[in-house]
Amino acid sequence: MPAATKSPLAEVVAVADLIAERADEAARKFGVANVYYGDEDLLSDERIDAVILAMPTADRTPVAYKALKRGKHVLLEKPIAGAASEVEEMIALRGDRVVGCCSPRFALQPSGLAAAKCVADGALGELRVVRARAVLPAPPEPNKSPPPWRQSMSRNGGGILVNWGCYDLDCLMSVTGWRLRPRSVMAQWWPVDESLAANVAPGSDADSHYTVLIRCDGGAVIALERAEFSTAVSDQAWEIVGSRASMRIPMCRQEGKPTAVMLDRVVPGEGIVSQVVWEEGAEGGPERIDVDEDFFAAILEGRAPATGLERALLMQKITDAVYESARTGRSVDID
Repeated sequence: MPAATKSPLAEVVAVADLIAERADEAARKFGVANVYYGDEDLLSDERIDAVILAMPTADRTPVAYKALKRGKHVLLEKPIAGAASEVEEMIALRGDRVVGCCSPRFALQPSGLAAAKCVADGALGELRVVRARAVLPAPPEPNKSPPPWRQSMSRNGGGILVNWGCYDLDCLMSVTGWRLRPRSVMAQWWPVDESLAANVAPGSDADSHYTVLIRCDGGAVIALERAEFSTAVSDQAWEIVGSRASMRIPMCRQEGKPTAVMLDRVVPGEGIVSQVVWEEGAEGGPERIDVDEDFFAAILEGRAPATGLERALLMQKITDAVYESARTGRSVDID
C-alpha cells in the first residue's frame, strides 16, 4: 500500500481483507475510499484493472484463479504457488493479462542491476558456479506470535525455501540473464530442532534449513543453502564464479561489511585483485525499481514483468524438485 499509493502509474481504488479492522485501518491510513471484506466483492468491481494479492499461498492461489477469470492483471506475493501445476493453470487462464511475482525484489535493487550488466558484458567468462548461502542463527528471544503459515507445507507450500529461497534464486537467475538451464536437483532439508521449536508456530512441518545442488546445461551448477533459527554463526554470501573472474553480490546489507558489488580477477604476479563494480551511495549507478512499479509499467507498456509466470514456473519446478529429492533421497530431473 505505501508503494502503490505513491505510484504515478496507478490509482488505488480499493483495499480488501477478511479481517475487517485491518481493511478499515488500511483504507483510513492510505486514504482509500472503497473497502471490501472478501474477494468476490473486490473482483466484481469493474473499476479495478489489477489486483495485488498478498496473503499465504494456499489462500492466494484460488483468488488468483478467480482474478484471472475476471480479466484482472495480477501481482502475486511469493512464492508464486504451492506447485508447478498451479502456475501452469495460471498460464492457461492468463490470456493477455499481465501476471507477475514479487520474487525479483532484490534482483531489481541497484546491486542486482549492476551485477547483471557486468555479467552481460562478459566480464566473468563462462559461468561455472552460482551460489547463495544465508545461514542465520536463532535469535536470543523467539517471536511470541510466530506466523502459523511460515513453516507450513499445506498453507505456504514450504518453509524457508519458499519464503526466502525464491529471492536468492530469482536474484541469481536475473543477474545471469536467465541463461542457466537447470536440469537436475539434489537436495536435503531439515525442520527446526525441538530445542528451538519456540521460534515457529505449533504444528510447523516445513523446512528451517535446506541445501541444494542444481546441475545446469553446459556443466554450470547452482548451489543454494539457507537456514533460519539455526545453531550456526551468521553467514551470508552471494557469488558467481566464472572462468575469467568471479563476482560477489550484497543481496542484503550486512553489519560491518561494505555494500558493494565486487569483481575479483587473478592478475599474474599479484594474485586476486578486486574491483568495485557498484557501491552504495556512488553516483551514476542504476536506480532501484520497485516490484509493483515494474508491474504497473508492464501493464501500461504491454510487456512482461520482471518475473512473469514462465520464469516463476521454472523456479517452482526447482522448488518442487527440491522437496521431491529430499523425500526420495535421489536426484530429480527438471523439464
